Amino acid sequence: MSIIHNLKYSHSAHFIDDLPEDTGFEIAFAGRSNAGKSSAINALANHNRLAYVSKHPGRTQLINFFQLHNNENFKIVDLPGYGFAKVNMDMKKHWDIVLPHYLQKRQALVGLIIVMDIRHSLTPLDDQMIRWFIPADKPIHILLTKADKLSRSQTNQELQKFKQKLKDSNFDVPITFQSFSSLKKDGLESVEDIFLKWLPFSG
Repeated sequence: MSIIHNLKYSHSAHFIDDLPEDTGFEIAFAGRSNAGKSSAINALANHNRLAYVSKHPGRTQLINFFQLHNNENFKIVDLPGYGFAKVNMDMKKHWDIVLPHYLQKRQALVGLIIVMDIRHSLTPLDDQMIRWFIPADKPIHILLTKADKLSRSQTNQELQKFKQKLKDSNFDVPITFQSFSSLKKDGLESVEDIFLKWLPFSG
């Protein structure tokens, strides 16, 4: 059983001052709107609607915190989806300030998981998210979601293309990645390994 199967909603933040006390250990999930971030969190937590899933991208407009039922020191953090065209300019400017602050200054944050659609990976906004986080000097793991929409050979081809994209981007930090399917629950164990590697406890 995944160590995050017992998550429960804890807190939401819009402004920097709304963030909870900077203690414990947090793993944040980021991703372009409609890349499958909420579905990935729900699959990992074995919960259908822990993180809100919508057919309309751009619905996550808060930083949402979920904590373990039996260990309040560990939280999963669902960051606002980025890249949705209909988000107004004021909202975009707001998150362009708040998100880099959270990613670079948050002491409890131990690593960032970025969710990308395997068919449309490493967009300019994904690149920006990575570069926002690099100054924190903490690990990044990328979930290439919706792999169920491709054949195994197509998935392997996309993984090789993505590896080259990372190399060409010259991030100069180690970034791990994997294919993932929320629908088929494919890749859950690999993410579990990441959690156990990043966290100072095993559940």
